[in-house]
Amino acid sequence: MDISRRNLMNATAGVAAGAMAAAPVPARSAPLTSTLGRDATQSGVRPNSPDDQTRALQRAINESANAQMPLALPPGIYRTGALKLPNGAQLVGVRGATVLQFTGGSSLIGSEGASSIALTGLSLDGAGIKLAERRGLVHFQNGLDVRVQDCDIVGSGGYGVWFESIAGEVSGNTIRKTANTAFTSFDALGLLVAQNTIQDASDNGIEILRHTTGDDGTIVVNNRIDDIKAGPGGSGQHGNAINAFRAGNVIVSGNRIRNCDYSAVRGNSASNIQITGNSVSNVREVALYSEFAFEGAVIANNTVDICAVGVSVANFNEGGRMVTVHGNVIRNILPKRPIGTAPDDDAGIGIVVEADAAVTGNVIENAPSFGIMAGWGKYLRDVTITGNVVRNAFVGIGVSVLPGAGTALVSNNLISGSRGSAIVGLDHAKTATGDLGKEGSSRFPQIVLGLNALR
Repeated sequence: MDISRRNLMNATAGVAAGAMAAAPVPARSAPLTSTLGRDATQSGVRPNSPDDQTRALQRAINESANAQMPLALPPGIYRTGALKLPNGAQLVGVRGATVLQFTGGSSLIGSEGASSIALTGLSLDGAGIKLAERRGLVHFQNGLDVRVQDCDIVGSGGYGVWFESIAGEVSGNTIRKTANTAFTSFDALGLLVAQNTIQDASDNGIEILRHTTGDDGTIVVNNRIDDIKAGPGGSGQHGNAINAFRAGNVIVSGNRIRNCDYSAVRGNSASNIQITGNSVSNVREVALYSEFAFEGAVIANNTVDICAVGVSVANFNEGGRMVTVHGNVIRNILPKRPIGTAPDDDAGIGIVVEADAAVTGNVIENAPSFGIMAGWGKYLRDVTITGNVVRNAFVGIGVSVLPGAGTALVSNNLISGSRGSAIVGLDHAKTATGDLGKEGSSRFPQIVLGLNALR
C-alpha cells in the first residue's frame, strides 16, 4: 500500500474528528460550596433574606461541627445576631461575597473553650453596633488551633478580633474601622499574626498583652498598619500600631506602618522583644519604644521617616536595661510630641538609651535636638555609641554627666552639620558642657571619647 504524506495527514485528521465526535459533553461543575464543605442552605439558611438568620445559622454550625465538616456559606448577605462556635466548627465563605451582617448581641462570632475552629473567606460587618467593654466582633477565649484567615472584618463597635488564652493564627485578613483596637491578644499560648491589613482603628492596631509579666512568644510579621488614632486619649497607651505589654519574647518584624498618633511599635515591660526590619513613616511620638521593666531588646534594621523620637529605650529606674540598637535609618524628626505626654519628655531626638546598651551602625538625619542621647540624669550605665552617622542634628551626641551617671564610650562616629555642638555632656535634656568633641572629656572620666569624625 502506498502511504503518502497526504494520505497519512488525511487519516490522522479523520481519527481526530471521530474522537471529537465521540467525546462526551463535559459534566457541569459541582457547586463551590460542595467542594468546601456542608452547604449551609441545606440546613435552612437563606442568603440575601431580609429575615434574621441567627437560628438557622447556629443550627447549621452545630450540625456541621458534629459531622466534622466545614460549613460552607454561599455568596450573599446573612443578617445575624451572636453565633457560638463549638469544638471543630469551621465556617468557610467566598471572600468578598459571603457577608455576615451583625444585628446585635455580645459578639458576631464567639467561642469559649473551643479548639480546632476556623473562619475563612468571610466578610464580617459589625454595622457600627456598640459592643460591651472588652468585647470583639470576633471573640474567642481558651482555645487551641484557632484560625481567622482571609476575612474582611469591618465596622466593629468595639474591638475587631479579641483572643484570650488562644493558640493559633490570624493571617491574611483586613480589619477596618474599629471603635477600639483592631486585634487584641491576652495571654497567648502560641500565636502568629501575619500579613494582615489594619486600617482606621481608634485605639491600637495590634495589642499583645498579658495579665501578668511572662513569656508570650507571639510573632507579628509582615502586616500593613495604617491610620491608628489615640481615640481614648492618654499619654501613649493608645494610638500605637503594635503594642506589647508584659509579653516576653515577642517578635515584631517586617511590618509596614504609617500614620499613627503615637508609636509604631511600643514594648512596655516586654523582655527580649525583637523589633526588626519594619518600615515606619509619619508617627507622631516615639517610633520604636522599649520601656519600663524589661530586660533585653533588639531594635535593628528598621527605617523610620517622620517621628518625634526615632528609638527610645527607657526607664532604667524601673529596671529597663540591655539592648542593641543597630543598623536603623532614622530621619526627619519632629520637634514636639503630641499633647498629653509627660511635660519633660522632649522630642526631636534620633535615639535615646540608658543602660547596658550598644548603639552601632545607625544613620540619623535631621534631628532638631539630639542625634543620639545617652542617659537621663543619674540613670546611665555601660553604653557604647560606635560607628554611627549623625547628620544635621542640633547636637550630634549627648551623654549624661550628672553625679551617679555611669560609663559611656563614644567612638568612631561621624557627626556632620551639627548646628550646636558635636558631643556634649547633659543634665537630663539640657546641655551642661561645651563641645566635648573639641574640649575633650577629661573632666568627666565616665565618658570615654575615642576617634570621631566631626564636620
